[in-house]
Amino acid sequence: MPIYKTSVKKDGLQQYRVRINYIDRTGVARQLTRITYGAAEAKQLEAELMSAYSKSKEAPVSSMTLGELYAEYYITKKGEVRETSLAKINDNINASVKPYLFDIKLNKLNTAQLQKWKNILSEKGYKLKTLQNYYGELRALLNYAVKMDYLPKNPLLAVGNFKEVYFETPEDKLHYYTADQYLKYISVVKKMCEEKDTITEWGYYVFFTIAFYTGARKGEINALKWSDITGNTLNIRRSISQKIKGKITETPPKNKSSYRSLQIPLPLLKILDEHKKRQQADKNFTEDYRVCGGISYLPDASLDTHNIRYAALAELPHIRIHDFRHTHATLLINEGINIQEIARRLGHADVQQTWQTYAHLYPREEERAVSILNNIK
Repeated sequence: MPIYKTSVKKDGLQQYRVRINYIDRTGVARQLTRITYGAAEAKQLEAELMSAYSKSKEAPVSSMTLGELYAEYYITKKGEVRETSLAKINDNINASVKPYLFDIKLNKLNTAQLQKWKNILSEKGYKLKTLQNYYGELRALLNYAVKMDYLPKNPLLAVGNFKEVYFETPEDKLHYYTADQYLKYISVVKKMCEEKDTITEWGYYVFFTIAFYTGARKGEINALKWSDITGNTLNIRRSISQKIKGKITETPPKNKSSYRSLQIPLPLLKILDEHKKRQQADKNFTEDYRVCGGISYLPDASLDTHNIRYAALAELPHIRIHDFRHTHATLLINEGINIQEIARRLGHADVQQTWQTYAHLYPREEERAVSILNNIK
């Protein structure tokens, strides 16, 4: 029944990892590990665990709170995920779990409390995707508790995820521009650039053109350098995040599939060539200049402001910058491009993600399918 000293200290106290061995009800040998601070506390915890084991012959449920569990979980995830992903986890937990569940001890946590938590969040007007993200973060946290033998099972699984509300039409889920609407939008952008004629203003024109013709993510476009363009091929190799306490972070793309090479359509290639010549007027120009921002990048807030202004001037409904990905995908789907190519261009981790988003745009072929079967006699 060993006690291990770790490299962590808190409020001057040394952290210890206490481990015991036990045999569960099925006869399987298992280990149980707990974290505490202070040598005396570690010995006391070991005695309590051994006592609990000898009485129950099964893993005792931890009396730590969810807040304490998350503090440990955060340290673990810090060594496993990117800084941007860790920040997103922290934001989601602080927004959805901390205010309602952090003071509850694991040995007191039950499905009724978790259902109440779901009900509270459901009444706050969050979008379904946001609610499901919150659920996913709490599920991962409690799965960690199970992995560490703090809980025998994850009680959240019995409650289930947030469900999709009814939409009048599937199209209500997506917002995008048609090709004609995009041309109207981008003509306004170009006109404003011609009037102001600054390198920064032209950067916004290039940004939204790339968004339409490639479907790339905002961070991917902002991170593009001229060295990422070879001939008529655009290589997506990195992303920029502006969400960590105002700090700009350049990271690898979102997932393995997000590393991709896209052939550049001729209209976009012409615009890129023209913009590169503008930037080359700077005597310090190098191939490491950002395609849109030059020596810097285009701030998220400024992109959003420009996007809203352009839509208003074009007398079009405002769509988010992320919706230019939907615009790109929808245009190609309507032209008959298969789902695998759509997924590749968007950098989705799997085709299922693409299908769940865009399946309703593909025409039903029930009549043709039945016609084929009718001829088999």
